[in-house]
Amino acid sequence: MFKTGITKSVRIGSSLNLRTPNLGASRSTSFLTFNRGNHTLPNLPYAYNALEPAISEQIMELHHSKHHAAYVNGLNAAEEAYASALKSNDALKQIELQAQIKFNGGGHINHSLFWKNLQPEKSGGGQLKDGAFAKAVQEQYGGLEKLKANMNAAAMGIQGSGWAWLAVNIKEKKLTITSTGNQDPLTAPLVPIIGIDMWEHAFYLQHQNRKADYLTNIWKVINFEEAEARYKSATA
Repeated sequence: MFKTGITKSVRIGSSLNLRTPNLGASRSTSFLTFNRGNHTLPNLPYAYNALEPAISEQIMELHHSKHHAAYVNGLNAAEEAYASALKSNDALKQIELQAQIKFNGGGHINHSLFWKNLQPEKSGGGQLKDGAFAKAVQEQYGGLEKLKANMNAAAMGIQGSGWAWLAVNIKEKKLTITSTGNQDPLTAPLVPIIGIDMWEHAFYLQHQNRKADYLTNIWKVINFEEAEARYKSATA
């Protein structure tokens, strides 16, 4: 089994399924289950230009309609090929395809979470309100600005492509900052609260190699209402 990063799993076989974040439930971390080869690109809960000037319309359209779509298509194709390899008893092909399922499945899951991580400034993006999550941030990091600094450091420390994460360790019921390479998702016991995409396609058209500028801007549109909901669910 491959762990998918939300404490759920991808099951390899003719009944393979992947639990994908339900982007339609803004205050929920529930999941939808899709049949093999039926993964679809989720609609965004805002327009491509809604996050400007923090994230440009050009980047959002390319990121969502091209890059995320490629992961969805790649996952569907890999799952179908895996089913065929199972049917023909081609063990070598099955092994080869597992890396594709992990990469594309991780890309699909990570981006599905990422879109819900974001919120237009006019709708409250970037604003951390009082609540259980804000209290945990204050207790563990000394406030939002210090949390940003720690998470930005983790993001800047990624060599090549990857993701920076604020997560809850469900065993300890505490926040933790970490990173993953490529499209690797988080695995149990970590549950993602905030994820920042550090692949160049997330920022290069707007900021070129200035990763620090990208990080400064993305915090302006972080959906802290979603973070609060994820935190409450993970610590319940």
